[in-house]
Amino acid sequence: MIDYTPQHKFLVGIDSDGCAFDTMEVKHKECFIPNTINSYHLQGISKFAREAAEFVNLYSKSRGINRFPALIETLEWLQRRSDVKARGIKITLPPGLLNWVKTETKLANPALKAAVEKTGDPDLKQALEWSVAVNEAIEKYVRGVPPFPYVRESLEKLQGKADALVVSATPGAALEREWAEHDIAQYVAAICGQEIGTKKEILAVASEYPAGQTLMIGDAPGDYEAAKKNNAFFYPINPGHEEASWKRFLEEGIDRFLSGKFAGDFQKELLEEFDRYLPAHPPWPVDAK
Repeated sequence: MIDYTPQHKFLVGIDSDGCAFDTMEVKHKECFIPNTINSYHLQGISKFAREAAEFVNLYSKSRGINRFPALIETLEWLQRRSDVKARGIKITLPPGLLNWVKTETKLANPALKAAVEKTGDPDLKQALEWSVAVNEAIEKYVRGVPPFPYVRESLEKLQGKADALVVSATPGAALEREWAEHDIAQYVAAICGQEIGTKKEILAVASEYPAGQTLMIGDAPGDYEAAKKNNAFFYPINPGHEEASWKRFLEEGIDRFLSGKFAGDFQKELLEEFDRYLPAHPPWPVDAK
């Protein structure tokens, strides 16, 4: 659990990329994917690698997961695509990275760097070089992307009534930079990135609040799972309909949450709508595992 002292009776956790900020598209399409193709030698199947990475990170139920499991899932989908096999390109899953993802809880560069220094594993070294290159690209290219409409107004409305925390799988330095750039860091009590732990681990601070008085706002199934594991409500920011989602949160969601009217039909309606936006399987044919 993070070192944190509640100041109010209510807690609202907020994801950042794709939820508070419209940064998912630019980060993945301009930063993650080009470096994935380069670092993992996918130039010969760049079209399919791009499609797989976009599906995993943007357009599926895996949206928003940590970068390292997302990288593995991208390679797994490429393994099962006949178009890739037809080009004679063999996709292998790095065993060292697979094992690290299974055993490490803080899936971030500091822990990965420590593992590289300890083991010298070439798979981990490759993953670290890829991840560092991604961060450098993000720092270089991602700027001037404002919060979605109604985010600032929602944070202002929550002030003095609820503690707000950034709960994200993004590196902390990038979060600090983005929230400060747009002058909304002032509205949150803490900014928690991947170095702190998983979203579920960060949101464990919900145990410090009365039952029914914690809420997670997110744009991905992983955000919902973090909320569920910590007995928190979940307010979805629907991909492709972010502005409408935040407008409804500002005009209806906040009042329902603070007045104890979020549970029941309202929560069920939100979850059913959210589930319809993200598929579990890609739009292209895949071979059986």
